Amino acid sequence: MKTKKWVFLSLLTALGLVLGLFESQIPLPIPVPGARLGLSNMVVLITISVFGYREGFAIALLKSLVLVLITGGVSSFIFSFTGALLSSIAMILAHKFLLGKISLIGISEIGSFFHNFGQIAAATFVLKSSAIFAYFPFLVITGIFTGYFVGLGSIYGSESLNKIKAVR
Repeated sequence: MKTKKWVFLSLLTALGLVLGLFESQIPLPIPVPGARLGLSNMVVLITISVFGYREGFAIALLKSLVLVLITGGVSSFIFSFTGALLSSIAMILAHKFLLGKISLIGISEIGSFFHNFGQIAAATFVLKSSAIFAYFPFLVITGIFTGYFVGLGSIYGSESLNKIKAVR
């Protein structure tokens, strides 16, 4: 792998971590506990779009792992990791098979849905109760809005990175 590509991927990973830490400090003015903007997922989608599937997948999982090491939130790791795993797989598949039919906004929406599903599935496993799925529709509705803005930001971020000759 080229050195310049490693540098850009390292910077994107760092940006994803900073955005993840930043958004964890922002209280959303909505009555959906645990809902987040998903800003760090923008970095994952940009990476998938500009650098490729393996790189995007690696950043998604690395971001979850390093965030738990920084914050010490070991109990939240299973939720974060499961959401990141399902979301990145869904976005990779959507990007591979649907790009051109849907935009990065649509791919982000798919990623948002599967991130929320992964977290709810993990919570169901940890709490040993399927009652937590009653919360899923609220997360999906919130994810529609946040996924739109993450997708929009991903479009601009991807276009900007693609203009930089050193990236390729």
